[in-house]
Amino acid sequence: MHIETLKIFCDLVEMSSFSAAASHNFVTQSAVSQQVRALEDKYERKLLERARGQVRLTPAGKVFYESSKDIVTRFREMESHLQRLTKVIAGTIHVLTVHTVGLYELSTPVRRFLRIHPQVNLRIEYSRSNRVYEQVQKGEADLGIVAYPTKRAHLNVVPFREDRLVLICPPGHPFAATRRIPIRKLAGQDFVGFERDLPTRKQTDRILRRHGIEVRYKMELDNIETIKRVVEIGTGCALLPEPAVRQEVRNRTVAAVQIRDETLLRPLGIIYRKEQHLSPAREKFIELLCRK
Repeated sequence: MHIETLKIFCDLVEMSSFSAAASHNFVTQSAVSQQVRALEDKYERKLLERARGQVRLTPAGKVFYESSKDIVTRFREMESHLQRLTKVIAGTIHVLTVHTVGLYELSTPVRRFLRIHPQVNLRIEYSRSNRVYEQVQKGEADLGIVAYPTKRAHLNVVPFREDRLVLICPPGHPFAATRRIPIRKLAGQDFVGFERDLPTRKQTDRILRRHGIEVRYKMELDNIETIKRVVEIGTGCALLPEPAVRQEVRNRTVAAVQIRDETLLRPLGIIYRKEQHLSPAREKFIELLCRK
């Protein structure tokens, strides 16, 4: 029996999806089904049941899963120890993040990391914040990088950095003529914002409410690039991370204005499962990201 078979079985149980387990292990869904059938034939026991699209363990399957999980964990630890002995940093790191972090915060450190550790296969994918938490917790991604990280029972959070939020507006807007404004000046302004369920929008709304300020949201979007384009054509102002608007400010398609009496910071964090054994490659990647 191969370690890969045990790992696929564990992934299937944790992800509760044949298609997700197949994608995570770069095999077909049919191959996952065949491996499960082969295990059931070998031990002459039903290990899994499918009910309403969910995968459930039978009593025999629970015993097999717990033992398989232990074997896979020990195998990964052995590989990590061997890598440390040889001082070779290699393997695959699957990182899931949101667009506002991945596009503007990761490009430079990723290039630096791959230059130092060329034997590492670094996969970066984008998703919404709630999906990042879900997929990391299910083991569908090794690391997640999110804004306004929240503590979860089965996840570790490593602080990454903090970004200043700035107000952007079209060049012809009255605010564009000054570098700093008091937050009360935002009252009654036309705004373009993130959708209400996104962390950055939740936090900025919280700050505005604390100051008793109401703005008029003209559009609510889930994509930072679209928000910037909409601000450029004069639809309204927006509060966005400063690194994400540097190019537009240089090109003078928008103006960036600091809020004078409120420090608007967006913390970023790296998340991973508490029970996950970090390989040397993952440890080095986290270390590089957190380097000042």
